[in-house]
Amino acid sequence: MSDVVQFTPQTTEAIARARQHSLGDLLRRTALRYPDKLAVVAGGRRASFAEFDTAVNRCANNLAAKGLTKGDRLALLSHNSWQFAVLAFATARLGVVLVPVNFMLNAEEIAFILGHSGASGMVTEDALAPTAEKALASAGLTGGVRGWISLSGAAPTGDWEDVDTWIDSGPDAPPEVLVADDDPLRLMYTSGTESRPKGVMLSSKSLISQYVSCAIDGGMSVDDVEVHTLPMYHCAQLDCFFSVDVYLGATSIILPNPEPARLLETIEREKVTKLFCPPTVWISLLRHPDFDTRDLSSLRKGYYGASAMPVEVLKELSRRLPDVQFWNFYGQTEMSPLATILRPHEQLPHAGSAGRASLNVETRVVDDEDNEVPPGVVGEIVHRSPHAASGYYNDEEKTAAAFRNGWFHSGDLGVVDADGYLAVVDRKKDMIKTGGENVASREVEEALYLLEGVAEVAVFGISHPHWIEAVTAVVVPKQGVELTREQVDAHAREVLAGYKRPKYVVFAEALPKNPSGKILKKDLRVQHADLANEV
Repeated sequence: MSDVVQFTPQTTEAIARARQHSLGDLLRRTALRYPDKLAVVAGGRRASFAEFDTAVNRCANNLAAKGLTKGDRLALLSHNSWQFAVLAFATARLGVVLVPVNFMLNAEEIAFILGHSGASGMVTEDALAPTAEKALASAGLTGGVRGWISLSGAAPTGDWEDVDTWIDSGPDAPPEVLVADDDPLRLMYTSGTESRPKGVMLSSKSLISQYVSCAIDGGMSVDDVEVHTLPMYHCAQLDCFFSVDVYLGATSIILPNPEPARLLETIEREKVTKLFCPPTVWISLLRHPDFDTRDLSSLRKGYYGASAMPVEVLKELSRRLPDVQFWNFYGQTEMSPLATILRPHEQLPHAGSAGRASLNVETRVVDDEDNEVPPGVVGEIVHRSPHAASGYYNDEEKTAAAFRNGWFHSGDLGVVDADGYLAVVDRKKDMIKTGGENVASREVEEALYLLEGVAEVAVFGISHPHWIEAVTAVVVPKQGVELTREQVDAHAREVLAGYKRPKYVVFAEALPKNPSGKILKKDLRVQHADLANEV
């Protein structure tokens, strides 16, 4: 057909509605397939997919009655909860852009997000309400929607309204809103290393194509029972796992945080089959005394991401959970967030690898001129995929830089081997430049994990008058183990070249982490910045 077929506006809209496949449609279609199947367990609530769908419709209709319309932004500041799950789909049904906010941020940081996003309203957990109110005042925002999630039992105050009243009453019919594939539905603010976070725009097209990659390459199915403990304000838990479970019809158990004892008890009680944790949380489970007393026999699928799994920890997991298959998910918010996967049969043969591009992704490693580099050469990791975000909200300059030459530039350094497996060498910011040489912090960390008695380790660079940057390690010994600087030094001499060995070794009881389980190296750099000045 050489001619473009023209239809009337009414016919064009009717076709668009018939073809609509947006985030808000997924739950409804799952509820039609599995109305009575257990969908969500959160707090004291156990909801079927039909009940979940009805709750979402009620919440969406109440939000619409309060004046929210397609394209408006609604900020959400809360730990994981039933209400969080409902709002994630209720906003999508209206075409309202959800702005999940990191609950670790202070009022001024939240105020920036409120102002930058142009939020028309805010929902907050009761315990976080004082911070929310300070943020709203600092941003100069008055009026608009104000929702209160009562997780500790506190009643709403002032202009706040109980979100449960939006969920438990109101019209049950779905709102009639036409949402196109590329209409933004999420605005995810990066934690980043820059002075101000960037707002990553995600659409149904980005998210659903990513869900398909997760489900197929991640071995996910309708029979899964998954516990969600990492914060749902981050797209790893929300979009690699929870929303995929909703799409497939799997059961989701929602916990407010990854506290090891409660998580292990939940796996046993709910017969959980599937669990995602960053390596730091897997380590905390292995070290907890309940690990060997709880019945974890239902667990069949384990996932990790956020950072590479130390090889020695991966081997220990394989020994102590022999019936669990593991996947490594690598990516970032701008990829919705999945980019590459290391599958179960590849774990030990390619330990430490991020795997290969997932189903709907192309991945390359390029030099500073965006030329693809040969295997074995370090370069920047770039991707091309419908997973990719629609850009950074109100930031043409950073969007153009990130998407130059038609590829999304991740900011990660990597190397591909002869078989096409990607190894993430480091973030560009985490590469240590010492004495004229580049040292990848991850390589040093892997080497130190080989030392018996090391539970966790973080390696980073600090400013040094001679070396420019000095390799520094903070080591957390296993419980009951005493390690010395001399032991670490002797081990490093055996496994590392001289310029890669830590110039400074500090012992600590724990490493600082964000709620997603990522080690906060920027905090460690600040904390130990003066080591080079100590005598």
